[in-house]
Parts: sequence; C-alpha cells; structure tokens
Amino acid sequence: MGNPPPIKLYLVDDDIVFLKSLEIDFTSKTDFEVHSFQTGEDCLAAMSGKPDIIILDYLLDGLNPMAMNGIETLDGIKKVDNDIPVIMLSGQDKIDVAVNCMHHKAYDYVVKSETAFLRLERNIANVMKSRKMETQLEWYMDRM
Repeated sequence: MGNPPPIKLYLVDDDIVFLKSLEIDFTSKTDFEVHSFQTGEDCLAAMSGKPDIIILDYLLDGLNPMAMNGIETLDGIKKVDNDIPVIMLSGQDKIDVAVNCMHHKAYDYVVKSETAFLRLERNIANVMKSRKMETQLEWYMDRM
C-alpha cells in the first residue's frame, strides 16, 4: 500500500514574513503540498486547484486597503465549495472576531502567537481524521 497523497494546503496572508514562516513550517512536513497567496482574490482565482484545507488571514489589507478581507474571501470560498475547511487566522484576540468567523462557517479561529503553528497542525489533523472516518462510514454503509 502506497503513501496517501499529500494534503493540499492553501495559505492566505498579506504578512509576507508570517506567510513564509508558515510555508516553511508546513513544507518541512512531507505530507503537505503548500500553495501561498497574499490576497483573497488570488486564493479565489486558484480554487480550481481543489485545496483540502485553507488557512486564511482575517484582515488581508496590508498590500491593498481595498482588497477583499478574510470574511469576504471566506464567503467566496464557501460559494465555490462549502465543504472545504477554512481555518481563520488573525493577530486579533477578540471574541467578537472569532464569533464572526464562525458565523461565516469557518472551521476554527486561531490567534497568531507562538503556539499558532501547533494549533493549526492540530486542527488539520482533526479535519483529516474526520474525513477518514466519514470515508470509512460511507464504505461500510455502501456494503449494508
């Protein structure tokens, strides 16, 4: 039996230093295929690549104050494919921001901090575990 295909991960953040840091962290893991974007518009234009998971910054206004913000991008992603888990990421540690993200169907909300990468990894592991269980359940139900 071969190795499972890598997890196709889209990273979207206008903070190039943080984006590169995440990219390096995830590409050092052999089970990720990482694609990075600095704008929501670029991410949405690449949705035909069918990502497994998207990590999306909340603000996205560093390059262009008129660019789509994270919530607008999240809504656009959900219009393309409602089943793609989107983990929102922000430097804002405010409950109302997190609640807003969840109302827009984000999978989770992670605050940028020294533990952010570990929380993102744990979220991705949970998503993949759930998908595996769903696949196994579907296989079982098809045989009944």
